[in-house]
Amino acid sequence: MVLLITSIWLADNRCSDAAVQFIFGDSLSDAGNNNFLTKSLARAALPWYGIDFGSGLPNGRFTNGRTIADIVGDRMGLPRPPAFLDPSLDGDTILEKGVNYASGGGGILNETSSLFVGSNDYINNFLLPVYSDSWTYNGETFTNYVISTLEGQLKLLHSMGARKLTFFGLGPMGCIPLQRIMTSSGECQESTNKLALMFNKNSMNLLETLSRTLPNATFQFGDAYDIFQDLINQPEIYGILFAGFENSNAPCCRIAKIRPTLTCTPLSTLCKDRSKYVFWDEYHPTDKANELIANAVVSKLGLAKPANTTNE
Repeated sequence: MVLLITSIWLADNRCSDAAVQFIFGDSLSDAGNNNFLTKSLARAALPWYGIDFGSGLPNGRFTNGRTIADIVGDRMGLPRPPAFLDPSLDGDTILEKGVNYASGGGGILNETSSLFVGSNDYINNFLLPVYSDSWTYNGETFTNYVISTLEGQLKLLHSMGARKLTFFGLGPMGCIPLQRIMTSSGECQESTNKLALMFNKNSMNLLETLSRTLPNATFQFGDAYDIFQDLINQPEIYGILFAGFENSNAPCCRIAKIRPTLTCTPLSTLCKDRSKYVFWDEYHPTDKANELIANAVVSKLGLAKPANTTNE
């Protein structure tokens, strides 16, 4: 989820008219917060995370390069916001760049992050028998519970001054490598994908309702499900168009033939060409896939910065 606020007021009534981003989300948007959570199981602090970003060292992003949030902000001409837990973060930096609150393993529900610190509400909560939610709800009632919680959170953000917000929906969760390796056929788990589609439909309806009923609210839904599904189903088509993508069912970073390995480690072996893989690890897309998905959403919502303007 990406929240965009165009002006920020300080306690002494100073105002900045620069547009900055406030990002809330999970590991798909984390820019380093979990690296400061030393007890978290979800950290991208070891090679080979970040190998295609800047110096090539781990930076807290759960991919080899940029996140979708990075790319969307770049296309909008906005500065990349630093991680909220970065010790160097101060008030001036927030005014200049915004803040990234995203945390790997986080979700809309509080109980989702009780074991791990988006899609995690399903993958790392509802679909895992260690959580009570998995036997308390069925797919529909659990989704209603998540949407109800989301509604309260969005109303709270609005009461705190948020007026312009873009909420990114779920992709085909049943097609991530971790889900596919759990099936005997290696195909996508369609029951999991149906949960994602149900959540997307309900959250889009919620955003439309809030935009109508909350004063001066512009809440929009960023739907990347179809483009991501097409990329997974027909990577060769995008390979022709974008000079890449030959594999959409296995992670680029893994330990030999051992699956699932869950995370990328220094012991992992990398694929020969990272630009030809849709997935970086068992959960997360590669930089190349993130770029394609982000650009599709930016084009669909008209978020790109006009070419004839400059960013101060």
